[in-house]
Amino acid sequence: MILVLLTGLALSFLVTLILAPLIIPLLRRLHFGQYIREEGPKSHQKKAGTPTMGGVIFLTGMLIALLVIAFNYHVADQNTYMLLFVSLGFGVVGLADDFIKVVMKRNMGLTSKQKMLGQLIIAAIFMYVTTRYDYSTFLYVPGTHWMINLYWLYPVFAVFILIGVPNATNLTDGMDGLLSGLAAISFAAFAIIAVAANQLGIAFFATAMMGAMLGFLVFNAHPARVFMGDTGSLAIGGALAGISILTGTEILLAVIGGVYVIETLSVIIQVISFKTTGKRVFRMSPIHHHFELGGWSEWKVVTVFWLVGLILAIIGVYLKVGMIN
Repeated sequence: MILVLLTGLALSFLVTLILAPLIIPLLRRLHFGQYIREEGPKSHQKKAGTPTMGGVIFLTGMLIALLVIAFNYHVADQNTYMLLFVSLGFGVVGLADDFIKVVMKRNMGLTSKQKMLGQLIIAAIFMYVTTRYDYSTFLYVPGTHWMINLYWLYPVFAVFILIGVPNATNLTDGMDGLLSGLAAISFAAFAIIAVAANQLGIAFFATAMMGAMLGFLVFNAHPARVFMGDTGSLAIGGALAGISILTGTEILLAVIGGVYVIETLSVIIQVISFKTTGKRVFRMSPIHHHFELGGWSEWKVVTVFWLVGLILAIIGVYLKVGMIN
């Protein structure tokens, strides 16, 4: 089984590596270039025009790995299909947002209500299907034997996660390679957790996503030749949220994805502080820009955040796998 997982990882990596040089020039010819907000760091203005919507590249790599390996070797199960649905579903919402931004030249893309409605529909369908089968309404506190039963509130909580996590990963996607590297680490952690729990369909999906993220990182690392756009960042968040729900690691996701939580909290703190006191806590939010404006190079910020993400992922795996064993 480990060999099958590694084969899926390698295939998704290679397919993404092959597709990227073919799709990036096409995105450039179609003028699918990134719009850079004027209120962002001045150093990022030179990135304007870099091809975006690159999420289609690694999502295709992941999908091909599933079609070739998982389905042929009967690794795919109900959970695999559900994760495929939630990741591609959020990816489609992001694709619509990117398309409006870069093709229709509406810088804000979908309105907040339109984006929320799209995400809510995907999340609701995911949870409806989940509740048709055996599922737990318990939340497990990492590293303990404590359980919290949410009863009928669990689906509401799960939908909150399904909407919140994609928006957190979307906020994190603000520097070359930052989210793609962190996502590869997160998917690796969940692959280990799924293997330990004998949830092989989830494990294969996670390893396929990890391989695709690593392949995409080759072209997304500084200086980026392509950005993933909302197509990629929302798909990543949807996949991570879905995995956490299907593996019963909803709280643990806040540990493994601790960087996403920090990024989101920095924005919330900044907004509340500015609206209530007129002062900013950070030089700029999300917090990765705070360090960049403090004199750190973009590459230093990214590598430090990767390291923090890796440490948190190791802690998360230890907490969960230690409890299983």
